[in-house]
Amino acid sequence: MNISVVIPLYNEEESLPELSAWIERVMAANNFTYEIIMVDDGSNDKSWKVIEQLSAKNNHIRGIKFRRNYGKSAALHCGFEDAQGDVVITMDADLQDSPDEIPELYRMIMEEDYDLISGWKKKRYDPITKTLPTKLFNATARKFSGIKLHDFNCGLKAYKNTVVKNIEVYGEMHRYIPILAKQAGFTRIGEKVVHHQARKYGVTKFGLNRFINGFLDLLSVTFITRFAKKPMHLFGALGTLLFIIGFCAAAWIGVEKLIAVANNLRAPLVTNNPYFYIALTCMIIGSQLFLSGFLAELVSRSASDRNVYRIEKKI
Repeated sequence: MNISVVIPLYNEEESLPELSAWIERVMAANNFTYEIIMVDDGSNDKSWKVIEQLSAKNNHIRGIKFRRNYGKSAALHCGFEDAQGDVVITMDADLQDSPDEIPELYRMIMEEDYDLISGWKKKRYDPITKTLPTKLFNATARKFSGIKLHDFNCGLKAYKNTVVKNIEVYGEMHRYIPILAKQAGFTRIGEKVVHHQARKYGVTKFGLNRFINGFLDLLSVTFITRFAKKPMHLFGALGTLLFIIGFCAAAWIGVEKLIAVANNLRAPLVTNNPYFYIALTCMIIGSQLFLSGFLAELVSRSASDRNVYRIEKKI
């Protein structure tokens, strides 16, 4: 099979017939063998009924229904598990992503040997309250990850099948799939400018809280990808540094006191010096960070997947 199209959705009953018909036209025009996997993320409208009707008319369409709303990451994860196509393409169900982009995305994966192609909505039809925070978010993600993409959160992406089978999308990590893919060893990550359309039906499902959550998730994925297997490298280093700073400061205060006493000079009590408490606090926090790293290292070494690595080839 050439292509699997994975579509996570929540309350998109109006757009599904138009979207599926559009995808079918594109696939027929290019003679692709394909499947469409629609993942209903606990919709409370008639989305699932529409999916059942579409599937009955077209055996290329399959559906997965969640009992409740689990989020886009969970929907993508289930869709990825079921995807059988050589190339897996994801898109949102609100008709803001154009299926006309599919042939070129497929070509870039198959002919240019990219592992992942991320769409870039260079011209967006969204209010400034959404586009401005998005630009800030993407700039921060580029800085943290080192991946030069303009639009990490674009729903229109294409993957080699082996990529989606070797990454785990959970929580709200769908925003950072390129980072997860890079961590899994898939470094051929490209970008394509894609057409963005104004929403035709319904209302957006995302509020301003997604930007706060997005930055918190960025910190999480950065920590996980860099230090999940070696937590002592972070906590141990920070703890040791803080402890040494605190110890040196406390030692200096003590030496000053001893020098004053040796020269019969009047010296205030060490406990009256505010810097003593700052030094003591640094030593305590440093010790706690070191112990946190040590305990995290013990947990990491006891994990069942501590020596699970993805082997691509053997001869």
